[in-house]
Amino acid sequence: MTDRDRLPAALLAATLLACAATVAAPPAGRLSWALEVGPGLAGVGILVATYRRFRLSNLVYVCVFLHMLILIYGGYYTYALTPLGNWAKDAFDLSRNHYDRVGHLALGFFPAFYAREILLRTSPLARGKWLFFIVCSICLAIGAFWELLEWWTTLLVASDVGVAFLGSQGDVWDAQWDMFLALVGAVIALATLSGVHDRSMRAVSPV
Repeated sequence: MTDRDRLPAALLAATLLACAATVAAPPAGRLSWALEVGPGLAGVGILVATYRRFRLSNLVYVCVFLHMLILIYGGYYTYALTPLGNWAKDAFDLSRNHYDRVGHLALGFFPAFYAREILLRTSPLARGKWLFFIVCSICLAIGAFWELLEWWTTLLVASDVGVAFLGSQGDVWDAQWDMFLALVGAVIALATLSGVHDRSMRAVSPV
């Protein structure tokens, strides 16, 4: 293993260890865990399969790892019942457990770097307003598609698991908030860390 492969390999091992530690007996049940964590694991599988042909920057792999931790924690308890969210609810006198808001913010924040890097390295698109707009649009689309997945899961899976996966907690505007937060996450990511991402990319590709 070369030095450049050590960080992605370590992050992959840590992700798999976190999955192994939580999948056996999650309070939310294994089906709920699989629904929340499964899509993320599928994404990790794609990155592993394409690693030799298209190695991404270290920043992207760190983002994938952090995003997986958010998914695993939410999948272990269900987003509406996470202890961290319940603590924040009690400590700040909130009306609901807002951990799912964190999850949807992350759904825009972290994928912004995947989308940005793929566009910069595989298309004629250059840095600028159009890149910003297209990456934000992609992240908003990801957030919207996730809402469709939640809807379909609620219709097709056992109602109790489906409702837990939906995680609306009685908020009629939950889907709109979730999509909006994915967009906000993408904007924050691009506005704050694009320069860091550029430096990380230069280590693997002269973009």
